[in-house]
Amino acid sequence: MSRLAVVGAGVMGETIVAGLVAAGWEPEQLVAVDRYQPRVDEVVGRHGIGSAASIAAAVADADAVLLAVKPQDAVGVLAEIGPAIRPGAVLVSICAGLTASTIEAALPVGTPVVRVMPNTPAKVGEGVSAISAGSAATPEHLELAAALLGSVGKVVTVPEAYQDAVTAVSGSGPAYVFYVVEAMVDAGVLLGLPRDVATTLAVQTVYGSAKLLVETGEHAGRLREQVTSPGGTTAAALRELDAHGVKAAFAAAMEAARDRSRELAG
Repeated sequence: MSRLAVVGAGVMGETIVAGLVAAGWEPEQLVAVDRYQPRVDEVVGRHGIGSAASIAAAVADADAVLLAVKPQDAVGVLAEIGPAIRPGAVLVSICAGLTASTIEAALPVGTPVVRVMPNTPAKVGEGVSAISAGSAATPEHLELAAALLGSVGKVVTVPEAYQDAVTAVSGSGPAYVFYVVEAMVDAGVLLGLPRDVATTLAVQTVYGSAKLLVETGEHAGRLREQVTSPGGTTAAALRELDAHGVKAAFAAAMEAARDRSRELAG
């Protein structure tokens, strides 16, 4: 690919730009555009990439377009992309809740679209993105999308019908983890620990546990068992979590996230 147009210079747009530059893309291969020009100037200044005077100018010569605007802005932005996108170019969308068919309806017939659900750990190169092919996307288009998002983390390929569930698990997932850390820190303070100490203990415990899962490849239940001695402190704590229905609460929360994703998709 010779050129990628990044339409939307927000946090995720810039995150992917930074990942691509770090992965070896030449800055001149990338061009960013946003309706808020000062934000484009910031991104261009930090990463040395190009900018464009308009969305149409940005996409006209691009081999691929990354749609990274807020979902509520997507309809208007797509109306500008549609007449200008080059035949054969692929559009990769990271707009939450926006279906491939909705995007395709705003573009010339046959334009390949790949729908993506990334998440915010991409900002530190540890994201996970689920990609799905639109009706005209080929395996080569999926490979391209995987290369783009692979610069900021892992990539999985799923049928688009799974995207609402993906949103519930990984798209919203970082918030669940942060919520648990908040709860652990607050509980530590309640037990008498200084807040900074409780924060260090909770954050490092979550980080280390995640790393242990990744590096050992063990099932989470097996690793939990290794920490849980019969009649010990961990067993007592887990008994309370079960008594308060924590697993059921997580299931209900993620069902609510999935349902809301469906609603937003219309």
